[in-house]
Amino acid sequence: MLTSRLKAKSERKLAKQICKVVLDHFEKQYSKELGDAWNTVRDILISPSYWQHAILLNRFNYPFELEKDLHLKGYHTLLQGSLPYYPESMKCYLSRIPNRMPSERHQIGNIKKYYLLNAASLLPVLALELRDGEKVLDLCAAPGGKSVALLQCAYPGYLHCNEYDSLRLKWLRQTLESFIPQPLVNVIKVSELDGREMGGVQPETFDKVLVDVPCSNDRSWLFSSDSQKAAYRISQRRSLPVLQIELLRSAIKALRPGGLLVYSTCTLSKAENQDVISEILNSHSNVMPVDIKEMAKTCSQDFTFAPTGQECGLLVIPDKGKAWGPMYVAKLKKSWTV
Repeated sequence: MLTSRLKAKSERKLAKQICKVVLDHFEKQYSKELGDAWNTVRDILISPSYWQHAILLNRFNYPFELEKDLHLKGYHTLLQGSLPYYPESMKCYLSRIPNRMPSERHQIGNIKKYYLLNAASLLPVLALELRDGEKVLDLCAAPGGKSVALLQCAYPGYLHCNEYDSLRLKWLRQTLESFIPQPLVNVIKVSELDGREMGGVQPETFDKVLVDVPCSNDRSWLFSSDSQKAAYRISQRRSLPVLQIELLRSAIKALRPGGLLVYSTCTLSKAENQDVISEILNSHSNVMPVDIKEMAKTCSQDFTFAPTGQECGLLVIPDKGKAWGPMYVAKLKKSWTV
């Protein structure tokens, strides 16, 4: 009884923090784009008590005792059906019920044992199919979770983590320092370059490129405490696809012919997802879509997907018992001929 009262009180407190300006804006857009599915998505996005957190184990300081404990508590590994290229070295545990482990504190010289994340954020990393020895670029890398996940998959010959925002760059450096042992840091370069310039600076350099672009972060925007700032964000939202397209064009230049690129966002917005990819495919004769429908089939046990109308694109939407996402993932390949 006491637990339910506390939960209800927590819900009321959180409900007061929901930004009505953003919710009204999303209501208009997403009810059109998602149809009936928006009702469930909205309910989960505005109710953090439904949210789930996955636990990515760090292979560089593997927590064997924690893994036993997770098994006893009924956690299961992500993608039990397994993708053909799912790396054995990546271990991520999920619970069917909303649950959150405490985060480990950052301590200089100590390697953390696990990383808490939205499980859907691993899909862009897995779609990249990273192999040992490859040169890989994480173009918009902060806060660093996807860079850490990439290093759980393989030992790249070279990993370039770029972040233009100076505050977020500090966060990225701290994340890498917390999860990656010193010897491996030697194959990682961290830079503070405007991602739109990367292709000109390092043309046709990388085997794989991850472009996790700045976007309308639907989860965090809904809880904007400053309604004026929220209104400004919404007014600026139309310009985001322009930036996203410019970042993608730069990433394509940085990718070697035959290389793979994965584009991702944490928004439901069609303008920032499917429309951006359509623009790139229509304007770049040397870029081909890569079919990732099989990934959706394999992952359907753990994730709910909305139709995208694209074979190269997936959209994870929050659902009851599968409160992961939003996460859009698109996979492209650079051909040898222009």
